[in-house]
Amino acid sequence: MKPWVFKRAPRLRAGSPASHVGVGLSRRQFVSSLAAGGAALAVAPLAKAVEPPPLSHDKLLDEVERRACLYFQEAADPKTGLVLDRARIEGRETRTVASIAATGFGLSAMCIGDDRGYLDSKAAKAQVRRTLDQLADETDHERGFFYHFVDARNGQRIWGSEASSVDTTWLLSGVIHCREYWDDGGIKRRANEILDRVDWRWMMYGTDLLSHGWTPEAGFLPYRWDSYAELLTMYLMAIGASESPIPAASWHAWKRPMREIDGVVYIDSATPLFVHQYSHAWVDFRGRRDKYANYYSNSQRATQAHRQFCIDLATKFPWYGPDMWGVTASDSRVGYRNWGSTPTQVDGTLVPCAAGGSMVFMPDECGLVLKTMLERYGKNVWSKYGFVDAFQPDEPWWSPDVLGIDLGIMLLMAENSRNSSVWQLMMAAPEVTRAMDAVGLVKI
Repeated sequence: MKPWVFKRAPRLRAGSPASHVGVGLSRRQFVSSLAAGGAALAVAPLAKAVEPPPLSHDKLLDEVERRACLYFQEAADPKTGLVLDRARIEGRETRTVASIAATGFGLSAMCIGDDRGYLDSKAAKAQVRRTLDQLADETDHERGFFYHFVDARNGQRIWGSEASSVDTTWLLSGVIHCREYWDDGGIKRRANEILDRVDWRWMMYGTDLLSHGWTPEAGFLPYRWDSYAELLTMYLMAIGASESPIPAASWHAWKRPMREIDGVVYIDSATPLFVHQYSHAWVDFRGRRDKYANYYSNSQRATQAHRQFCIDLATKFPWYGPDMWGVTASDSRVGYRNWGSTPTQVDGTLVPCAAGGSMVFMPDECGLVLKTMLERYGKNVWSKYGFVDAFQPDEPWWSPDVLGIDLGIMLLMAENSRNSSVWQLMMAAPEVTRAMDAVGLVKI
């Protein structure tokens, strides 16, 4: 039986909204080369499939959430609480690479898992405490900004990765969520220590815009968050910070280019769908707008346009259609791909978190996709932790891994679509309310 081989993905263009790691590679590219020294990683095909049950819309989302919470419990190092970047779909794992972004999703997963009864309450709370203690005292950082990838066993920087502004944002979002959720003085104190240590002004590096990151070898990366991407929550965090906030003028400094697909006009930089999802995972932009846009409605239009973009490709990939669409940055047959929104980039792969991560924008259409995936492809796309990361049914190819950030975006968006619990807690956080007032995100 021939193993799957993950090859290094092509380098992203300069200025891509994906984070750029250390020597110029993005987070997505580092994932493609997980063995020491950047060698290709042979990945064994799935050994044991999980048969998915027939589920209603709400029960399906419940099962997606339950299994994602299980991932964030099992993929967290028992000593540090740091969460693995990825794991095998059957749950057997020997890799030790943790992702700071996945750890942020994992902190929120402990809140959701406790609230919904998926996890033992004492165990979930203990994991939060371990993680916050590790982040506050042991994990490598630079002026509060955490390195993109660290060793899950000790929190030390690996792969020459950068101290990442955007990945630190997702971590801090999980930290705030825990602070607001748990009525525990120790958790609140540790959370504030982590939040107040972040030197946002330093990350501006003499301009009006935040840098993508910093490395001890080369200093600040040459890329700025200067155009619409997954940056809304990051700029709000920086502007609303209790310590070292950046000026509200920075909100107005980045570009908002317009795009049109099949008559749908929205703000976009020809980027993958995930850039329209991540900022909405923790912060509720519904019913608000600034002088430029209603960003929630913009992400609705982006999802609508992406759906139509995929439907238009059905002549080339006949498994695409109104009930089967969605491709965003994910695994592929040839490594991690930063799938964009141009036909030449797409090879017929489907990515469950494309629709799953947009659940709050188009719940009926996105829910139908997940349901159809289960009904049509069954155990090939379903695992111990929920949906596989990606699949190409014509090859056929089914990803042998799940990724923490992709499970995480599905978890939070499913939860918000069901009861808005993450949004409700985050919108009470002073960092968020201060920033929204400062930038003019007013209720409409």
